[in-house]
Amino acid sequence: MAGAGGGASGPEKRATAARLKAALSASAAAEESEAAGELQALLERVLSPAAGSGGGEAVSEALAWCRCLLAGGEPWDSFVQAVRAYDPATLCGLVWTANFVAYRCRTCGISPCMSLCAECFHQGEHAGHDYNMFRSQAGGACDCGDGNVMREAGFCKRHQIKSSSEVPSVPKDLLIMSELVLPQFIFCLIQYLREGYNEPVLDLPSEKDLHKVLQVLEPHISFLEDLTKMGGAMRAVLTQVLTNQQFYKDLSSGGGGENACAKKSHEKYLIALKGSGLTLPEDKMACGGQEQAAGSSTLVAQGFAGATPTSGQGDSSDEEDQDGSQGVGKRKRVKLSSTTKDQSIMDVLKHKCFLEELLFWTIKYEFPQKMVTFLLNMLPDQDYKIAFTKTFVQHYAFIMKTLKKSHESDTMSNRIVHISVQLFSNEELARQVTEECQLLDIMVTVLLYMMESCLIKSELQDEENSLHVVVNCGEALLKNNTYWPLVSDFINILSHQSVAKKFLEDHRLLVTWMNFVSFFQGMNLNKRELNEHVEFESQTYYAAFAAELEACAQPMWGLLSHCKVRETQEYTRNVVRYCLEALQDWFDAINFVDEPTPNQVTFHLPLHRYYAMFLSKAVKCQELDLDSLLPDQEMLMKLMVHPLQIQASLSEIHSNMWVRNGLQIKGQAMTYVQSHFCNSMIDPDIYLLQVCASRLDPDYFISSVFERFKVVDLLTMASQHQNTVLDSEHERSMLEGALTFLVILLSLRLHLGMTDDEILRAEMVAQLCMNDRTHSSLLDLIPENPNPKSGIIPGSLSFESMLSAVADFKAPVFEPGGSMQQGMYTPKAEVWDKEFDPVMVILRTVYRRDVQSAMDRYTAFLKQSGKFHGNPWPPYKKRTHLHSSYKGLMRLLHCKTLHIVLFTLLYKILMDHQNLSEHVLCMVLYLIELGLENSSEQESDEEDSMGGQECCHDSWFPGNNLVSNMRHFINYVRVRVPETAPEVKREPPASTSSDGLGGSQNSGTAQVFSLVAERRKKFQEIINRNTTEASQAVRPKTSMKWSAPGATPQLTTAILEIKESILSLLVKLHHKLSGKQNSYYPPWLDDMDASIQQENPTYFHGDGMTAVERILLKAALQSRLNKRIIEEICRKVTPPVPPKKISPAERKTLDKEERRQKARERQQKLLAEFASRQKSFMETAMDVESPDGEIAMEIATSEQHVSEAVYDCVICGQSGPSTEDRPAGLVVLLQASSVLGQCRNSTEPKKLPTSEKEQIYPWDTCAAVYEARLATLQQFFKDSSCLQSVSIGWEGGVYVQTCGHTLHIDCHKSYMESLRNDQVLQGFSVDKGEFTCPLCRQFANSVLPCYPGNNMERTLWQCHSNKNMQDLIKEVEELQEQLGTFPSETNLSKEMESVMKDIKSTTQKKYTDYSKSPGSPDNDFLFMYSVARTNLELELVHRGGNLCLGGASTAGKRSCLHQLFHVLAMHMRLYSIDSAYNPWKKLTQLMHDKNLQMCSEEQPEVPVLYRDVSSLLLIQILTMPQPLHKEHFTCIIKVLFTLLYIQALVALSVKCSTEDRMTWMNSGALKKNISNAKKSWEALLNHVISELSKGKIYEQEETEDLAMDSTNPWCPSSIETYLQQFCLPFLRITSLLQHHLFGGELPSCQEDEEFTVLANCLGLLPSSFQSSHQFSSASCLDWPVPAFDIVSQWCSELVSFADKHPTQIKILLIREPKWDLPRLLQLPENYNTIFQYYHRKSCSVCSKVPKDPAVCLVCGTFVCLKGLCCKQQSYCECVLHSQNCGAGTGIFLLINASVIIIIRGHRFCLWGSVYLDAHGEEDRDLRRGKPLYICKERYKVLEQQWISHTFDHINKRWGPHYNGL
Repeated sequence: MAGAGGGASGPEKRATAARLKAALSASAAAEESEAAGELQALLERVLSPAAGSGGGEAVSEALAWCRCLLAGGEPWDSFVQAVRAYDPATLCGLVWTANFVAYRCRTCGISPCMSLCAECFHQGEHAGHDYNMFRSQAGGACDCGDGNVMREAGFCKRHQIKSSSEVPSVPKDLLIMSELVLPQFIFCLIQYLREGYNEPVLDLPSEKDLHKVLQVLEPHISFLEDLTKMGGAMRAVLTQVLTNQQFYKDLSSGGGGENACAKKSHEKYLIALKGSGLTLPEDKMACGGQEQAAGSSTLVAQGFAGATPTSGQGDSSDEEDQDGSQGVGKRKRVKLSSTTKDQSIMDVLKHKCFLEELLFWTIKYEFPQKMVTFLLNMLPDQDYKIAFTKTFVQHYAFIMKTLKKSHESDTMSNRIVHISVQLFSNEELARQVTEECQLLDIMVTVLLYMMESCLIKSELQDEENSLHVVVNCGEALLKNNTYWPLVSDFINILSHQSVAKKFLEDHRLLVTWMNFVSFFQGMNLNKRELNEHVEFESQTYYAAFAAELEACAQPMWGLLSHCKVRETQEYTRNVVRYCLEALQDWFDAINFVDEPTPNQVTFHLPLHRYYAMFLSKAVKCQELDLDSLLPDQEMLMKLMVHPLQIQASLSEIHSNMWVRNGLQIKGQAMTYVQSHFCNSMIDPDIYLLQVCASRLDPDYFISSVFERFKVVDLLTMASQHQNTVLDSEHERSMLEGALTFLVILLSLRLHLGMTDDEILRAEMVAQLCMNDRTHSSLLDLIPENPNPKSGIIPGSLSFESMLSAVADFKAPVFEPGGSMQQGMYTPKAEVWDKEFDPVMVILRTVYRRDVQSAMDRYTAFLKQSGKFHGNPWPPYKKRTHLHSSYKGLMRLLHCKTLHIVLFTLLYKILMDHQNLSEHVLCMVLYLIELGLENSSEQESDEEDSMGGQECCHDSWFPGNNLVSNMRHFINYVRVRVPETAPEVKREPPASTSSDGLGGSQNSGTAQVFSLVAERRKKFQEIINRNTTEASQAVRPKTSMKWSAPGATPQLTTAILEIKESILSLLVKLHHKLSGKQNSYYPPWLDDMDASIQQENPTYFHGDGMTAVERILLKAALQSRLNKRIIEEICRKVTPPVPPKKISPAERKTLDKEERRQKARERQQKLLAEFASRQKSFMETAMDVESPDGEIAMEIATSEQHVSEAVYDCVICGQSGPSTEDRPAGLVVLLQASSVLGQCRNSTEPKKLPTSEKEQIYPWDTCAAVYEARLATLQQFFKDSSCLQSVSIGWEGGVYVQTCGHTLHIDCHKSYMESLRNDQVLQGFSVDKGEFTCPLCRQFANSVLPCYPGNNMERTLWQCHSNKNMQDLIKEVEELQEQLGTFPSETNLSKEMESVMKDIKSTTQKKYTDYSKSPGSPDNDFLFMYSVARTNLELELVHRGGNLCLGGASTAGKRSCLHQLFHVLAMHMRLYSIDSAYNPWKKLTQLMHDKNLQMCSEEQPEVPVLYRDVSSLLLIQILTMPQPLHKEHFTCIIKVLFTLLYIQALVALSVKCSTEDRMTWMNSGALKKNISNAKKSWEALLNHVISELSKGKIYEQEETEDLAMDSTNPWCPSSIETYLQQFCLPFLRITSLLQHHLFGGELPSCQEDEEFTVLANCLGLLPSSFQSSHQFSSASCLDWPVPAFDIVSQWCSELVSFADKHPTQIKILLIREPKWDLPRLLQLPENYNTIFQYYHRKSCSVCSKVPKDPAVCLVCGTFVCLKGLCCKQQSYCECVLHSQNCGAGTGIFLLINASVIIIIRGHRFCLWGSVYLDAHGEEDRDLRRGKPLYICKERYKVLEQQWISHTFDHINKRWGPHYNGL
């Protein structure tokens, strides 16, 4: 045994293990016990913490031992395999941590928290389901296979339920070692945890120490985690070990002094346990001794005052808790139940098994991630699951205490929820724990305790004597949402029916819960600042709203979801009962009588809202009688006060009366109505007010409203008044507010009888009317029932079907250069026509401007559909049926108080008193119309005089019915007015008030009517009726400041003569609105029956006049008396005039008016159009030539006599020619571009790789091919000659583009100076020479000087000269010999030099340096003509790769090539080509033998046949003196074409097989003899083949098969096509060049005749050419010297090269003429394909998985965005890649955000996304996680911008990236 020490080697360990295992599985008991003892000793030695202190080696040694012992001497891997075979688990249970990407399928989920790992999701059948992908916030576990949480249909293939019979039972000896080793191992772990923990001293938790301990333990926990992954068999063993109480007893109790170490750790454990109960030590006796009758222990008030319920131990008492006690003084008692069953929460924890202590330490160490993962990984084991859940509940209070103290509460909250959501989402489990462990009691108590710590005295109402305590929203607990894990658990368990029922049945719990809710009642009180602006704006309101929503409203919705049917009536009664009790307590506590304190408002009344929502549910779903749930009148009066106060305050806030409280108060008003809060805040409030209004006296209610809104003083007939409580500038908006509130109150039916579907429809219509909405914003804006179970919006109709019923989908449109649109939903026409409801819109708008927006859209609809042309008023909409319980609400419309107010307002509007608006009138009419719609019964014509007239009203209106009151005439009114008012002067005449039909009723004057006095009186009556005890009848009188405004002394009484009734006021109003006298004519006079029979439509369009007409008609229809009176009024106002036909004269004036109106409208339209045109010019100035945009460069081509080009300077505005001294220049943007280099020769675009197999190889791109070619040439030939045989600039070439505007170069310099001094500009860097064009604001960075010259040169040389070819060749040669001298030092030449510098510095050095000797002039030469080549080639690409379309260059004036050539030519002529090497000679002269000897040098010249003809063309043109003559140009082309043609034949001869070559030799031989042999390709091919056969050129043939398949023989027509295709690229470039140098249109043509058309345009076609006979490309040849001789000369160069390097010869000969257009990579249809492959892919550079992965859409490279890991010389990887791949332009797809980012040089911008969801919306950052599909149009736009280099112009929001991307 001695050998089995700590340091045993591997084999020794294994031998020991095998021996022990054998012994243990043997039968003999003696042997077994001996072996067990030996094992015990071994483990103790290996695993003791003392051994662990040896650091890393010791730990790994210990784990190695454990592995050996578990496996019993077998190799570990085979042991793992063996155990896995017995895995019965059908659950996936994969545990993940934060930021993991998981899936949630609502179709398959039973619990809303259900989630699946990607693997299970993709293997299940979820096509067409409602699923989304999400990034886990707190971590989670995969629910696949768990039938409690998701439906079986959604299980993946691996977890479909297996029957238990399939899995074999585990053999006993397989796990025998595990059962013995693991208890010891886990105990060792626990000892480590005990040892490592030190009680924090003075509350500074030593987090460093904790982390150290955890680091040491990392391997142990990982080992356990590996064990859990072995499957069900091993988990069962672990469960057994963790839950067995005997093991725990034996090992952990520190009894028996034999082990000092264990003893010490046990002591530490006991100390740590001390703080784990809820009670304070000194309360122990209190709890025990004072069991009171009520069963509630009074926690000693002082002792409890501020200290949190933690048990501090004497010295280490919890310091932080002391600060809670700032003067709370006597706290209202909190009833905390302490009946025996609850004792467990109060006491210190007692642990009975390993699992319990492990969880305890997990909590103490603040939930280390590894431990959490281990504990969760065990969950698939059912026994463990139950044990663990119970343990978790047992520790719940302790979790709360730890959480409150934690400094990392966010992380900790996430970890807690990570665990609890796995436990409590399972209904079966939740029910079991509720029954066995009092889960609900524990949760409620813990929540209550938690909030206890941050209570303060409420200042609402009676500040001095208030007994109410509320939570302090400034405390960290609320500010940081520390409570959310506990609340979310609570909401989660309440979603289970069985648990919620227990809660609703338990009266004690309900009382406690209402107690909890009342802590939030009245929190975050706002007091209006009246003097100066508040110094510090507190932002506590966020915390307050969040707390009410999460801690009060969501549990409420959870409970409500279980009160849906009649059987649950009892529950509702319970809640309502305790809610009312709590409210009554609250009113007593804040000492509330009948008046709210002025200038105070709290938005938080959760008790009111609980009460309201349960009432609503009771009536709507449970058929309860409303009155049985309502309290007495007095309580109702109290209930309505605070919600009404909120409504009035909303109006005050919007009237800017709270402006001194800062912005936050507006924020509160908005949050209160905002979509996530409105159905838990404003909706219950308004409903409660509706209930109160339907049960209280209507006069009382109406007068309360106007008093709360502070507009009582305004409601007087007098033209002047004094308002004691309101400044006059606020009067109008407050009056509007009060009336709007009444309209909402009376017409909103959300809780008064609408079905769920109707509600959803109304909400949706309101949101769509404000603005077109995207699908996701609609989902967000429609307040869903926040019941967590439903997951979707209530009602039988789904969201989608409702949406398609009310809205049309507008697919996203693309304006190039415009912003990217999203798919929008817009209301259908019939919705505008019949359903637009301004009331709902006003209720739901967060910003007032949205109401206006809805009205504007409505107006536009009416105009467009021709329904109404004026300025419409908000339409009146008939309301849905009112539930019978709420019929009393309509009494508000039939009370005298309201009628007096309406009468007064109508009168004031008619008399034009101040502070009244159209909105007021609109609301007044709306209320009258509502009243007529809801009049109680058709009143009889015989008016009964109302019995017992009420003393105050007698002289206003006789009764309460609006229909009869409308016709009542009021003659005189006595008003109180300021002495200054005009009314005072008049004498009161003695006359009477009459009913309008002459009979006098009561004489006398109407009295002053005071709403306030009225309200007082009613209130007293009700109070006296209700109270029996005398003590209560004597209510304290409220202070004087609220008494009737009559108190102010300088008011005097005057009597006004009115003589109007509501009806007569309406008729007069109609006249006033129409602006004409007698405009109203009763419609029924013409056609009595028609108007009466006609059924009232439910919806009306029109303005004020139509509204008045409608009301009068309704009044007439409801009573014959009214009809007579209306007729009479109309007669009185004007003599009755029958409706005559309009006379012609009147028609004329009418027409005139109309015409004027139309003219005005037309003018408006023109102006608007003009503005929009101007805007679109600015936007498209960079895309399309706009017809008006010719301003820029009037090149006077039309007027032939003007000789000089004239330029307009857009800075100084002067026009003139560009001169040597004062040159003008074009505004240009120079940018390096690698677009050309991306051309590939395949027509199929490359796909973005989405699996390991697919890869993209860069070597078939154009850039790679050209680079390889140059390298090969440089290997064998002379450097300087190589650099003239190719072009560069395929990568990093400089592209020059202009907006076409010109400016003087000196003006530009001063413009740049001014930009430099202007600090405001962002977005571009002036120091780099960047600016925006002063006219069109297009981005630019240089100015290209315009060559002074005359415009006529273009036409001068057009005439065909008759010089013969030889002379021209000679002239060209001579012109080339002239050395370009640098022109004198003029401003122009300086500018040309500087722009050349700019061009060079635009691209990186590596793209300009190709020569072997750095800095040689050949480099510059090559670079300069390549710039020309790049620009021509790019223009060709922009035209689609060919010239078939013809036409001018892309927007003629936008091309700067002409100017660019001048600059390049001037510089190129400074380099002379040594005449001996001038290629022109080789092309046009036969050399003599002595010249051929030059080939003997080491590095010969490049053979002519290897040279790139287009490059030669540019070299020839640019080294000639400018301006060039057209005839010389043509001559150069003809000569070069011969070379090109022979190159084509040589390439062809190399491509075809030996047989083919023989055939062509023979047929060509025949043709050679005809006269025109040099123009026949057969003859020439024959000659080429025979010449080349002299060398080794064709020898290599058989070994490698090149390009063309040798099997298909060449026929003459295929050869002709090949030759034409070979020559076309050259012809295209040449035609473009000719077009730019000499003007002239490019002809358009079909693709198949492009060759002939271009040849003709270039003058290559012989004049004799007729299109009729078969065309042969050879007919274009025009040989300057005998054809066969020169061909022989060219071929001989090749032959001599082939002798030395036979292998290379063919590679250089065969060229790829056909490049496809550049394309971005092709993306897959579904974004998920990309996401799944890339988001976990590791970076090839740093081999880590990047935090922000991105992929380049040009070449498919995978990069780390912003990754510091891949940074090189301060450049991050994306920026670096954009330089290497796109010469400064990069297009990256950000994998985790689905967004495309563009890098251009030193700036970047977010471009948008090319993946949209099914509703045409982007999903930036994948927040919604819906499936995304490629949007081809968008991708096309992106590709277009890339190819046309317009990123800079089209995208507006650029910012610097400082190389950090």
